[in-house]
Amino acid sequence: MPSSISLFIPGPINVSKKTRDAFSRPMIGHRGNDFKKLYASCQPRLQKLFGTQSPVYLSTSSAWGVMEGTLRNLVQGKVLNCMNGAFSDKWFDVSERAGFQAEKLQVPWGNPILPELLATRLKQGDIDLVTLIHNETSTGVLSPLQELAEVMKQFPDVFFVVDTVSSFSTVPISMDDLGIDVMITGSQKALALPPGMAFFSLSDKAMQRASKIKGRGYYFDFLEFYKNHQAQMTPSTPSIGHLYALESKLDDIFQEGLEHRYARHASTNRLVHDWVHKHGFEFFAPEGYRSLSLTCVKNNKGIDVAAWIERLKAKYSCIIDGGYGKIKGETFRISNMGDETEESISQLLYWLEDCFS
Repeated sequence: MPSSISLFIPGPINVSKKTRDAFSRPMIGHRGNDFKKLYASCQPRLQKLFGTQSPVYLSTSSAWGVMEGTLRNLVQGKVLNCMNGAFSDKWFDVSERAGFQAEKLQVPWGNPILPELLATRLKQGDIDLVTLIHNETSTGVLSPLQELAEVMKQFPDVFFVVDTVSSFSTVPISMDDLGIDVMITGSQKALALPPGMAFFSLSDKAMQRASKIKGRGYYFDFLEFYKNHQAQMTPSTPSIGHLYALESKLDDIFQEGLEHRYARHASTNRLVHDWVHKHGFEFFAPEGYRSLSLTCVKNNKGIDVAAWIERLKAKYSCIIDGGYGKIKGETFRISNMGDETEESISQLLYWLEDCFS
């Protein structure tokens, strides 16, 4: 077996021994009472994290499964994909591959999606659904969700679908207050769970639209999720280990307290930012729009990022990310999400310095 490598990449991230132990608990039947109790026990705290009174559904898939499924459940007209990085750009590709008419609301990588741009396009009409990645993981850009949500409220007939995969539980997000119709996250980012499960919640408006859509398929059919939720179950066989791990992680999150969790992420993120300034690097994202769960750093000093990461891995058994997609090598990314503390991030930053050459 490979030796353990500490992951300071933007996902998957480090999974604690406590969570791994929970994940490894003995199996139970997914249609029995023990499973129903497990499923039900997670709901109130998931709803608190989502900021919603609606059910939170559990899908044994990546978030991309739900993201594509959302289009199949809701779209009747044109999709407007807000695009400012690799993953938001991919959503446009998914929209087209799924057979929908899609339009780009494109800004350069490293820039946020701003409310004025969204409002200008929506005022022209003919948009049925808007997709937004709140925290663009490839570039470390956090778009202003509150302000964008205020724009969306001016267009109540347009559906608002938000990927919170790398911002969820690092900053407060209130789905109901913001008027989000579908909010999606995944297990492998700030929740610090193993990859393989997605979580999502739906507005009443989204459920009503889905009920009128033909060809929703089965695996990601919103109505199937709702029907099974009523019996405290999932439509298909779930990863039971993920539910055990989720239950354990929710215990951790609410024992720490949400405000403390948000403050911890802000604090560890600030340590990384201080390190960036100290060593003369630059940020890929502009000030005021930088992620609080990871930092995307410009390689303005021209270092060999791949070799640096190899030295880090060989000497300290940990890695950071060497940049994603078309900015690989031109940037590198340092994650501070999940269970990381000021102590663990400070240790990482020392290791990074020690491995410069």
